[in-house]
Amino acid sequence: MRTTEELGITLAEDVLKAIAETGDEALVVEINKIIEASSSALQEAFMAAVRAQRAEAKARVFLEARLKAARDKAAAG
Repeated sequence: MRTTEELGITLAEDVLKAIAETGDEALVVEINKIIEASSSALQEAFMAAVRAQRAEAKARVFLEARLKAARDKAAAG
């Protein structure tokens, strides 16, 4: 049996994929309400995973841009 944290992470991954496919940002709020009604532990794990995955995605975009700029500078110079 998977832990609550594992379930929250998996669900967050699936919801974020669904948002990428549909553009429906309300999915996080709607899923959060459903989970919150029955399991506060899963709700906390889910929301933490959503925040972490979104933060990681933003950090990756920044890192990739910084690396591209450095590589472009090195290639030009």
